[in-house]
Amino acid sequence: MRAAARPVAVLVGPPGSGKSTVGRALATRLGVDLHDTDAAIEAATSRTIADIFIEDGEPTFRDLERAEVARALSESTGVLALGGGAVMDPVTRAALDGHIVVFLDVGIADASKRIGFDRSRPLLAVNPRATWVALMKRRRPVYEGVATHRVDTAGRPPDDIADEIARLLAGAPT
Repeated sequence: MRAAARPVAVLVGPPGSGKSTVGRALATRLGVDLHDTDAAIEAATSRTIADIFIEDGEPTFRDLERAEVARALSESTGVLALGGGAVMDPVTRAALDGHIVVFLDVGIADASKRIGFDRSRPLLAVNPRATWVALMKRRRPVYEGVATHRVDTAGRPPDDIADEIARLLAGAPT
């Protein structure tokens, strides 16, 4: 009997924490693929996340996201990067149980430098700084609750963060 596929690590965190960028660096280090659920949704629908939010609404996007995360958790064997709000879904949180989940923690100063709070982030379109702070206040306990590891990304280059995660995965001191 073949063992079920499992990602080597699942990256979670708010917009600007570096999930996609760090995920690519980590996947390269580990010699595995990166599966970014937001990118997968965009590829499957031939639409941007922002367009899905605008045209169909957030509930439709969250349904697509929940399904994509479930599929990726059962099929991916590399690094899995989840969209920032994916963990707010109770079904997704339950599905993460038993996986190695790394919370990429970031403050607003670093997040704003990384993403610029542009319109491609639909939840941050209006008053992005205040919205990000409020979003993080709601989400932080959830990120911490699903995480098996927390990595501070403040002021650090992606390669440094990926190295730390690789050491965590290997069980080496960080």
